[in-house]
Formats: sequence, C-alpha cells, structure tokens
Amino acid sequence: MPVKNKAVFLDRDGVLNHEMGDYVCRVEDFEILDNFEALKTLQDKGYLLLVATNQGALAKGWFTEDELAKMHKKLKETYHKHGVEITDIFYCPHHPDFTGDCDCRKPKPGLLLQGIEKYNLDPSKSYFIGDRERDIIAATAAGVKGILIDSDQPISSVLDMID
Repeated sequence: MPVKNKAVFLDRDGVLNHEMGDYVCRVEDFEILDNFEALKTLQDKGYLLLVATNQGALAKGWFTEDELAKMHKKLKETYHKHGVEITDIFYCPHHPDFTGDCDCRKPKPGLLLQGIEKYNLDPSKSYFIGDRERDIIAATAAGVKGILIDSDQPISSVLDMID
C-alpha cells in the first residue's frame, strides 16, 4: 500500500487574499495576503497546499470563469515567486439560489474529498484553514482537522496547531 500524502487545505477569500465582503470579482481587486513564510514552512514540512473555495458569484454571473482563472493564476504566480507552490485549486461554481443544491459547496465536503482522492491524502494527517464556520464543518465531514481563523488573520498565528 503506497504511503498517503498530507495536505493543508486553504480557503481563499480571507485566508490567502484580502476579504472584500461578498465577492472579489476582478483581478484588479484581488489583494494577496502575505502568508508566504508560513506556507513555505508548511510546504517544507511535506504538506501539499490545496485551495478549496466557494465561488458562487460565477453562478450569479458577477464574473466569468476567465476572470476567476486570472485571479488564480495571479495567486499561484505570486506565491511561486516566494518559493511556495500551490498544488491545486478546487472551487465550487454553484450557488443554491441560482443553480440548486450541489455536493461541492462548503459546508459540504465535496471540494476536500476531490483533493483527498486526487492526491492520495490521509485526511487524519491533513488540515483545513478557513475563516468561516462552513469551512470547519466541511473539514470535519471530510475527516480533516479544521482550524478557524479570523478573516485576514496571518496563517503564522496558527502554525503551532499543525504537526
């Protein structure tokens, strides 16, 4: 049986980029937080870094998949310049008022389960850092340890909670 990987899942808005209220809809407004050293520390400990984010504004038509791709490209490139590799980004494009129910919108665990399967993760050795209770509910449902932070709180403040 191959050894399983471990990961730190990260919510996007309020954890990796500045919380802007409802939605960040333009790459020009996408302000990346300085969590470079903290994420480098986690990466150096052998954790894959995976983003799990609800993007209901797609279902609402507030921005396009192309604009979202630009934001995610900026996120990955900015962290890469600081020696941090974001392994993958999982996002839910749905909103219950516009597209109905789905299995991937947090607090459901679908995004995390996708990451667990794709990267052969051991959920019991993985974490999810989020700034909303729905992130912690999703983590628990996926068997991952949830860590709740305040929006825009430095990730370095919770590093001691991760083995």
